[in-house]
Amino acid sequence: MWPFGNHKPLGQKGESIARRFLKRSGLKILAENFRCASGEIDLIALDKSTRKTDGVETLCFVEVKTRSSDRYTDPESAVDNQKQVHIQKAARYYLSNRDTDGFNVRFDVVSVIMRQGQKPEIRHIKEAF
Repeated sequence: MWPFGNHKPLGQKGESIARRFLKRSGLKILAENFRCASGEIDLIALDKSTRKTDGVETLCFVEVKTRSSDRYTDPESAVDNQKQVHIQKAARYYLSNRDTDGFNVRFDVVSVIMRQGQKPEIRHIKEAF
């Protein structure tokens, strides 16, 4: 059981699981826990598979939400409008400081549910917002 009020270990474990999941799905992780004055982005990844369908690769700004249960609500529900705005601002900052012309941009959410004694349940919601 996670200590009440301290969700950092759970969140860090969830981000590690999400990172491995995305790598296995073929994405290249470019940055972890990117921070700027506008906000934070858990993971920034490159999806090369979109070159086949869209003709360009896609930069993915990924918010990871981890919970020990989805009894009351799905973890991805925590990515509300306010959180989305912060992520989008941080993404604009990231994009403005790099040569990203010719890339698509996508905002994803990876939901990780870690029930005690069970294998983590992972959901990758592409284009979540």
